[in-house]
Amino acid sequence: MREIVLDTETTGLNPLTGDRLVEIGCVEIYNRIPTGQVYHVYLNPQRDMPVEAFNVHGLSSEFLADKPLFAQVVDDFLAFIAGDPLVIHNAAFDIGFLNAELAKIGRPVLTFDRVIDTLSLARRRHPGASNRLDDLMNRYGINSSRRTKHGALLDSELLAEVYAELCGGKQTALSLTASEATVVVIEGQVASPMQRPRPLAPRRHEAEAAAHAAFIATLGENAIWKDYTAGS
Repeated sequence: MREIVLDTETTGLNPLTGDRLVEIGCVEIYNRIPTGQVYHVYLNPQRDMPVEAFNVHGLSSEFLADKPLFAQVVDDFLAFIAGDPLVIHNAAFDIGFLNAELAKIGRPVLTFDRVIDTLSLARRRHPGASNRLDDLMNRYGINSSRRTKHGALLDSELLAEVYAELCGGKQTALSLTASEATVVVIEGQVASPMQRPRPLAPRRHEAEAAAHAAFIATLGENAIWKDYTAGS
């Protein structure tokens, strides 16, 4: 399944009072594994940069002055995210800013039915704990040394790792029960194997077994394979 991990940076906290987007970063994942395909853009907010916001992401008005407007990149952005689920930490914030920009240029807004909020996932999995992105990276042992400032693309890359952990990790586990039945554990859910209505036909022939035993006999008295000949 294709999903898009998304993050933004802004000039402040409230698009309804004039704050604007200044950066969008997206990471494409399939089955929660990054594919290497990303979307990243800096935006000219057409306003000043408050010092409080600059201290968070380090993007100055001078740096952003020659960057495109949201209206100039919106088609590329929408094409990248397509209709796929959006994975966002504290999604109300980012969706609020994206929808404010979309509304300004008369484009349909993004709906929350396609959003997966990792903050909500983390609160359900770790109730009572602090679930900021930094806290989750520390909890899951994710290297955050590159994160000296907030950045939309870097934070999306890190969030993709956090999201995989919140969903049970990227790996699947394989174990054997006492009856030697295979049990597959995927993201914490045990899938019980179904029994065949008709057993498979034996694939071992007596001639092959005899040839194998003759070969093992040539290996010497201490050959470890002798222990397994009877069950081979």
